[in-house]
Amino acid sequence: MQNYIRKRTVKIAQYILNTSETVRKTAEAFGISKSTVHKDVAERLPGIDSHLAAEVRLVLEKNKAERHIRGGEATRKKYASQNKITENINNN
Repeated sequence: MQNYIRKRTVKIAQYILNTSETVRKTAEAFGISKSTVHKDVAERLPGIDSHLAAEVRLVLEKNKAERHIRGGEATRKKYASQNKITENINNN
């Protein structure tokens, strides 16, 4: 494995531990794809640092368990935003 990939993998893992961000948000922060983030933490990281990999896995499992909540919140915000636009149009 090339050195820059190893460094990126460890940086991604540390970022996830420090922020508890999702794979999607982490990918946005690093400017890479979700697939790359997932491959780094699920496949490459255990070979680099198994202890760090176990900690990251716990954060990602927690995020996965909570994703239905975040999805519901996003939908609520979407419709709240649409209602405000509709109200503004109707008031003008």
